[in-house]
Amino acid sequence: MSVALVAHCDWSIDRQKRWKCVAVCDGSGWIISAPEPVSDTATLLSRLRQRANVDGATLVGFDFPIGLPEAYGKAIGLFSFREALQTFGTGSFAEWFLVAEHRSQISLHRPFYPKRPGGTQRQHLFDALGVATGNDLLRHCERATGERGNACMIFWTLGGNQVGKAAIAGWREIIIPNLAEIALWPFDGGIDALANPDVTIIAETYPGDVYGQLGIPRRPIWSKRQQSGRQFIGHHLIRWLAARPQVDGTAILCAISDGFGSDKTGEDRFDATVGLFGMLDVVDGYRGDGVPDDRVIGRWEGWILGQARARAEVPDGVGAAIR
Repeated sequence: MSVALVAHCDWSIDRQKRWKCVAVCDGSGWIISAPEPVSDTATLLSRLRQRANVDGATLVGFDFPIGLPEAYGKAIGLFSFREALQTFGTGSFAEWFLVAEHRSQISLHRPFYPKRPGGTQRQHLFDALGVATGNDLLRHCERATGERGNACMIFWTLGGNQVGKAAIAGWREIIIPNLAEIALWPFDGGIDALANPDVTIIAETYPGDVYGQLGIPRRPIWSKRQQSGRQFIGHHLIRWLAARPQVDGTAILCAISDGFGSDKTGEDRFDATVGLFGMLDVVDGYRGDGVPDDRVIGRWEGWILGQARARAEVPDGVGAAIR
């Protein structure tokens, strides 16, 4: 595997809360920089590529969904997620990125709902898209594991755990404008196969999964939203660095001990760093990328980098479908 730079971006629809943490290969190991703002997304990927010191791929992780539920993909009649990205926003899908304000506006060509609270129900979405429950709108990597419950389905855009609006922003600002120049993991292949010089690989991440991978306990209860909580579990990050002699984390030691600051973006700097640690473990072979060998995953749904959870085998044509 030839990777010259790894970056993890903690994403938000609020531009002030978009932070990244970057590790650059010096030929023998990794040098991590302190977390920094994502800044202009139009130039983000080119700026990251310019920071590489050796020949190799640029691997960038984002914690917004990259992929669509298989049932939805089948219903819209397109071949793959990549083809869908080239189609959304055009022709009959011209309103695809517009969040529906009223239940009457929801359709396969405008599936995000609701724009604001007030008289809205998830059942409105299920009825309009022809599914029985929210599980039918979850990708396999979003379903409950031993460490967490189901994620929020991508098309429901209300509540603190909603991810749909972040996906809309990420796809429109990062993926679609660069689609011809980037490799999408795992749709275009595995990390090993894609990691060649001058290739920029985009992958989906989830820092919440990495907490467990780093040995950060769920109890006693701590909050990433509080500086004291981030300080409380900081020794786990220090322990990770101590066990990775090939990683120079000198530049982030102060941030770890300080709990990544007292302001409201401290949690974003924390997740940017934790997400980077998880990505480096995959690149360095401490952990597999986790992706099942499955046609549906590679064509439509994608996967979360490093999430080791095999999906149940479901024969083609069996299971939930959008009518």
